[in-house]
Amino acid sequence: MKKVPIITLAEAASKVKDGDRLLCGGFGMTGNPVHLLHALAETSVKELTYIGNNVGEPGLGGGRLLENGQLKKMIGSFFTSNPVAVKAAQEKKVEYELIPQGTLGEAIRAGGMGIGGFYTPTGAGTLLAEGMETKILDGKEQVFVPAIKGEVAFIRAWKADTAGNLVYRMTEQNFNPLMATAADLVIAEVEEIVPVGTLDPNLIHTQGCFVDFLVKAKLEEKDLGSSASVKGSLKKVDEARMAIAKRVLKELKPGHIVNLGIGIPTLVADLIGPEDGIILHTENGMLGVGPEPEDGSGALVNPVNAGKIPVTALPGASYFDSSTSFGMIRGQHVDVAVMGGLQVDRVGNLANWAVPGKPLLGVGGAMDLASGAKRLIITMQHLNNNGSSKIVEICNLPITARKAVDMIITDLAVFEVNDDQLILTELMPGVTLEQVRNGTEASFIESI
Repeated sequence: MKKVPIITLAEAASKVKDGDRLLCGGFGMTGNPVHLLHALAETSVKELTYIGNNVGEPGLGGGRLLENGQLKKMIGSFFTSNPVAVKAAQEKKVEYELIPQGTLGEAIRAGGMGIGGFYTPTGAGTLLAEGMETKILDGKEQVFVPAIKGEVAFIRAWKADTAGNLVYRMTEQNFNPLMATAADLVIAEVEEIVPVGTLDPNLIHTQGCFVDFLVKAKLEEKDLGSSASVKGSLKKVDEARMAIAKRVLKELKPGHIVNLGIGIPTLVADLIGPEDGIILHTENGMLGVGPEPEDGSGALVNPVNAGKIPVTALPGASYFDSSTSFGMIRGQHVDVAVMGGLQVDRVGNLANWAVPGKPLLGVGGAMDLASGAKRLIITMQHLNNNGSSKIVEICNLPITARKAVDMIITDLAVFEVNDDQLILTELMPGVTLEQVRNGTEASFIESI
């Protein structure tokens, strides 16, 4: 059995050259090769193209490379969480390319598997598909996405043996196994290195043939950024939002696989008990998501959800990589997705990822979920702060997915979308029909 060289962080950083495409694992700071990236930030390497779900947080991970001016371009799905990235994009100090999260994972997987590209319905008809080749396949418009590869991949694993076989821990898988297949040179930073033969062959996630070098680096709380501890106080809770969450819960049935987006949908999770039999899915690689840890502990000992908040695992939970997770979504193995919205129009088009005039830096998994889940429920306040309606005749904000919405639940009413018709089916407690009529721009059928 071959032995993979064990090198220092400085030696690892020296293998990256000016102009390289650098693939980086991680979801937020979970499973992020933070030590390798910090070592690279100590070098003079520049003109890098950084490929990852996000670019770290200020002062952490790829965030340091960005702050140093070492990045020429960022390719990923969610840069909004890093205000430094937003500012750099606004000032045109760095180029960027947004790719829906599931599409990004699949493009990297394709690159690693020797596939030139693929067609996907995710993003069809949106700003992100402009200029791309499309075809009608299985009756749906689908976008061609080329494969992604890089010169170097930095990844993070929990354990490695001296043959380079890797095991990941909980939601630290995310993009790491994909990145390990898709670069000319792969360097893995790991918590522990054990002798060959120590790891159970049944439990190995990334095989040693993909790994060129190992670096041992211990993870500490300070490396985890916003996932270092539970921050439940960040949730915005009020009577109207909780009323929407409670109404959503009535739509969820025992055995349903459910994905809950950020914002109001996260409140639904707090209402679900073991007796409900509802299985929560999070797109960064977990099925069977439980509540936040009661002791407030963070990602050193817990998995995290797609909001980068530490959670617990229910009995029967499982972990997997991002490609598998989004395969569950695109393959319609997720029964219900509950998401927030900026606008929904009469025929069920959804806009929830971008506002004109602001950098379009945060698509995340929204397009994948909106187009892939069996049923899509949108939760939102009925009116904007200026009193205008969020339920409109035609969306004038950038579209997330076309004709994807099945139900809208607001603080005023419940609507269903059926055959390009918006149907009012229920008033929220204490709300009058006149209030809904006055607050809804879109034409609708009354069925209450």
